Amino acid sequence: MKLADKVAIVTGTSPNIGGGIAEGLAEEGARVVCVDVAADNAQQCAEAIRGRGGQALGLVCDVTDERQVEAMVVQARAAYGAVDVLVNNAGILGGHSVLDMPLERWTRQLAVNLTGTFLCTKHVARLMVERGTRGSIIVIVSTAGHQGQAGNIGYCTSKSGLLNFTRAAAMDLVRHGIRVNSLTPTATDVEEGDTRAVAWGRARPERGGRVLDFARMLPMDHLPSPRHYARAAVFLASDESEMITGIDLRVDGGAVAKYWPWIPHA
Repeated sequence: MKLADKVAIVTGTSPNIGGGIAEGLAEEGARVVCVDVAADNAQQCAEAIRGRGGQALGLVCDVTDERQVEAMVVQARAAYGAVDVLVNNAGILGGHSVLDMPLERWTRQLAVNLTGTFLCTKHVARLMVERGTRGSIIVIVSTAGHQGQAGNIGYCTSKSGLLNFTRAAAMDLVRHGIRVNSLTPTATDVEEGDTRAVAWGRARPERGGRVLDFARMLPMDHLPSPRHYARAAVFLASDESEMITGIDLRVDGGAVAKYWPWIPHA
């Protein structure tokens, strides 16, 4: 068990990436605090972990509200005594072009994706420093943070900002023995997340409309699933990565490394 006796907070625990990471950390022995603005996401994720014999707590929190973040960290401490790992996954997907983006949506998207990560990192890191915890903080980015995507100005901007937030926070916290790294997912196979939703007691999501064939654009022959991100998060959270800080670990099937005109499976 790579994370035995460790306590991890994961924000944004829907059945897709966040839920997959939370369950993956629990499988390696972590006690997990599942945090989401939607009560069902937080509680059902925690229930799923407990149903497999793990320890988990579901907490509702809007990560853009500093008082709620402070209260969430206090509750995690009260339940488990300390926090060793933070996975900043909460985020708002999708968006509009720079011509059409409403200011209200821009402000909310940057607040959740950037400010929420800042606030959770700030208050969890303060607890780590107070308790002398040599912790690990993981920031979930996106290939959209590495590349420009039309019609997605807020998401691309916020996710790219998280790349340098990670490096700057790593330098702030290194003297305290706290490591900060980012993890970059890409377009993700929906099957695992849909199956997890059903296991949590939900209806299988309906999939319709025109969808880009992302798998044909990747050098590897299939899209990653949440379990692949979970394995990377376990590595970054564990002592196996004790000399790694300030880096971005891409689990993207080669998406960012690819020369842009090449469509591997065309």
